[in-house]
Amino acid sequence: MTPVTYGIAIFPSKEIQDEANSYRKRYDPRYSLIPPHITLKERFEATQDEIKEIEKACSELAKKVEPFDIHIGRVSSFSPTTETIYLRVDDHEQLTYLNEKMHEEPFPDNREFKFVPHITISQELSEDEHSDVFGSLKMLSFDLHDTVDRFQLLYQLEDGSWTVHETFKFGEG
Repeated sequence: MTPVTYGIAIFPSKEIQDEANSYRKRYDPRYSLIPPHITLKERFEATQDEIKEIEKACSELAKKVEPFDIHIGRVSSFSPTTETIYLRVDDHEQLTYLNEKMHEEPFPDNREFKFVPHITISQELSEDEHSDVFGSLKMLSFDLHDTVDRFQLLYQLEDGSWTVHETFKFGEG
């Protein structure tokens, strides 16, 4: 059986998704492939047996975490590494905890970059476009708040879009 590509993310409230989408529609060519989200675990491949173990681990992890509040206060960029612009989610110990745990067994440890909680609003722009867009967006101020009470295990379809495989609610068990 061929491995499937999975990822783990938090989908914020409709208010935050609407705010992010107001930029993504213009600046993110992957806009239609996945709603605005905070990536907890980058894409990874798993077989059917492996994903059963990961589902169990996600369920156990969700039980250990209570719902928590997040705040978004500014726009930032990963430049010069990539030309990605994002809404910066303030550091939060629960987000860091979840990300750390999702790189321990049975999850694959496929970490490429330091964990920076964020919601992508622009990617794959040229250097000049990135400079212009980031220059105007970084002058905006944001004060977005949300309560996070779940995360989703996603899988990627053949067309590149993502869909929810399973949802894990915090503090339940």
